[in-house]
Amino acid sequence: MSHYELATLDTVIFGAGKAAAGIEAWVKAGRGRLCGAWSTDIGTLNRVFVLRTFDSLAEMMEERERALRSDDPFGCTEYLTALSMESYRALDFMPPVEPGSFGPIYEFRTYRTKVNGIVPTMEKWRVAVPEREAYSKLTVAMYGLDGAPRLTQIWPYPSLAARAEARARSVADGKWPPKGGPDWLSPDMTSQIAMPLPFSPLK
Repeated sequence: MSHYELATLDTVIFGAGKAAAGIEAWVKAGRGRLCGAWSTDIGTLNRVFVLRTFDSLAEMMEERERALRSDDPFGCTEYLTALSMESYRALDFMPPVEPGSFGPIYEFRTYRTKVNGIVPTMEKWRVAVPEREAYSKLTVAMYGLDGAPRLTQIWPYPSLAARAEARARSVADGKWPPKGGPDWLSPDMTSQIAMPLPFSPLK
C-alpha cells in the first residue's frame, strides 16, 4: 500500500471536532485504510487532515469519485468551507505507515520541488533519512501524483520542545538536511502542526 490520499478539509470556526464523527463514519464506509486524522493547531487553523492508503491507484480513484459524486462528502458538509484531495506515492524506500502512538504533535511539511526534482530529491533522502530518524521518527515522505511537483512529509513528536531539539541537533550534527537535497527544492515550503482526532490510528 504505497498510494496515499491526503484530504484537506477546511471547516467553520471550531468545526473540526464537530466534523469528526461524520469523517470517521465516511472513511469506515469507503475503500482503503485510514492511517490518521488530525486537526491543525499551528498554521492554517480550522483544518482537518485525513490520510488514507490504498492498494492501487485505481482503488484510490474509485474512492475519490465517491467523494466527488456525493451530496455529503466526508459526512460533514454542514461544517466544511473547502475540500481538497491530493494523490501521493510514498518515496520508494519508505515502509508502509503503521498505526501507533508517536505524537501527539504531528508536523506536515510540503516542499515544492524543481520540475525535474522528484527523483533526485528521493535519492538524497534515501541516503539521509536513516540517520535523521536517529533523532525523531518519520511517519511518511511522499511525492504528489497530481498538481505541482512536491514532497510532503509527516513527522511526529512527543512535544514542540522535542521537535525543536531533534531538528536543531540533526542540523548541528550535519545529518540534516540531506546533502545536496535543497538544490532540488524551490523556496515554496509550508509547515503546519496538527493533533490527532480521537479516532485516528496514529496518535
